[in-house]
Amino acid sequence: METLSKLNHDSIAKPIITTTTFHSGPLSKLLTSTLSELFRFSVGLLVISIQVFFVLHKWNPIFHLLSLTCFFLVFVIKPLLSKPKVYLVDFSCLQPPNFCRVPFSSFLEHSSIIESFDTESINFMAKILHSSGLSEETYLPPALHYIPPITNLRESINEAHLVLFPIMEDLLSKTKLSPQKIDILIINCSGFCPSPSLSSIIINKYSMRDDIKSFNLSGMGCSAGILAVDLAQNLLKVHKNSYAVILSTEILSTGWYPGNEKPKLLLNCLFRMGSAAILLTNKEDGKENFKYKLLHVLRLQSAFDDKAYYSAIREEDGNGITGVTISRDLMPVAGEILRSNITLLGSSILPFLEKFRYGVSIFRKRFLHKSAEVYVPDFRKVIQHFVMPTSGRSLIREIGKGLKLGDREIEAALMTLRRFGNQSSSSLWYELAYTEGKGRVKKGDKVWQLGMGSGPKCGNVVWECVRPIIDESSKGPWADCIQQYRVLPVHQGN
Repeated sequence: METLSKLNHDSIAKPIITTTTFHSGPLSKLLTSTLSELFRFSVGLLVISIQVFFVLHKWNPIFHLLSLTCFFLVFVIKPLLSKPKVYLVDFSCLQPPNFCRVPFSSFLEHSSIIESFDTESINFMAKILHSSGLSEETYLPPALHYIPPITNLRESINEAHLVLFPIMEDLLSKTKLSPQKIDILIINCSGFCPSPSLSSIIINKYSMRDDIKSFNLSGMGCSAGILAVDLAQNLLKVHKNSYAVILSTEILSTGWYPGNEKPKLLLNCLFRMGSAAILLTNKEDGKENFKYKLLHVLRLQSAFDDKAYYSAIREEDGNGITGVTISRDLMPVAGEILRSNITLLGSSILPFLEKFRYGVSIFRKRFLHKSAEVYVPDFRKVIQHFVMPTSGRSLIREIGKGLKLGDREIEAALMTLRRFGNQSSSSLWYELAYTEGKGRVKKGDKVWQLGMGSGPKCGNVVWECVRPIIDESSKGPWADCIQQYRVLPVHQGN
């Protein structure tokens, strides 16, 4: 498998949205959605025409009532009944303790003292750090501050306590919710799966009910937080009047790579401490205090393809040391799944005209002019806030470029990467906390959370804000620094 020494300079710099390949699945769904909307519009136009006809011919009012009743039942009542509502009550993000801060100089000095790294590996990590978009204020768990790092089971469990207990307690305090009221518990952590499980650790710590429905998601990568939301909303469809708590984190001590293969060294440089706790419910009582309503969830994966499957994989190197290999195939694979993702999500949320223009451009490129450009839908017509992967500064900018987003739309992702690093699945919640802290989220605004992870998988959640979000700048992980962070022009390197 090819190394990734030029990842941040060569492959990432290539556009990841435009392409000449198309897949029948997303296209057929887009066509179905467009035809469905066209049908709804035609039926509406037909009903109006019938009403005008009745009025002109002075027919009995009963005919008016019958046609309007059928229209109302099919196009208003049925959609409302078929979509049970799921709300996001509130969420909390970890503010790591200051003693876990790791400036570049400390990271590189400690790494140079560790005998497992050669000079070439140290220089490579230094190059990645300084081009990554991370600041000097990110955090690593205590186990990785030792020389050499301690990566045993006991330290990993201590790290789990450090990142999970504070956010759970903060969420319970914010929402005034007793642990006994929680009906569903989901924890996602990709690289650490102890026995008893992380969910059992939480249940034991907070003396939860014996009938709580608990789930532990592992190996799902950076998109696991979105997958957990999808699992929770499906469970909430079945279990009425319930609360679901999601805890998203990554245990870094188990993912530390003390070897010299460059594709495996990237995770040492980019991944940092973070965790988030999210409370969802299908209750209607007290919904005036809830923050968001769930509108759409979409999941895609391409693990069926060998090239995609091996683009990011945990494996042993030539010396038997385990690490996560990130190949040069990752960027084109990510671009391909992102294109399919845009097509499918767009078919659900975009206005008819945008879907029509997109479909026509694809038809033209595929059958008429091979050199024609595919129209990229303007998601800003329906989405006000974009929350995207913090996998790297160049990737964030390329996604923003592909979606026609400006600096303001990608600011939350860039600033989260800079302040906290790549926190895997929990990064999306730090971005949302940043946007709230800036006072930008208004009632009625829609938020798109886009998660991409190994597998590879792509997950999407679209939320609608259902109440004014105020006074968040003094809360959460950004409370002491949010005014220090803002997006800078591209030429300044941020």
